Amino acid sequence: MVPRTIFGRAVGLMLRPQLEAGRGMWINPCEGGSITMIFMRFPIDAVFLDRKERVKKVYANLHTWWGVVWFVWGAQSVIELPAGSTAALGLQAGDQIIIT
Repeated sequence: MVPRTIFGRAVGLMLRPQLEAGRGMWINPCEGGSITMIFMRFPIDAVFLDRKERVKKVYANLHTWWGVVWFVWGAQSVIELPAGSTAALGLQAGDQIIIT
């Protein structure tokens, strides 16, 4: 899923009941490299990417309501995945992501 409007990017996965395994949301651009988990009903993994879609930072298992990422230096976008996905994929800073 890729939200196309500023409203869609701001809302992201808020208020959705779940995120199915194997699915995710790419928020591009992600203003200021920050996200909040307010109004989220399930934990997620967040993978912040630079302009060349290289991993800048991975946050695993961000908890509902109180999980916040304030700022990721150099991040242009974020991929939000079901909790546990980044560990299963072995993603870490410096990895190249190819989004098609």
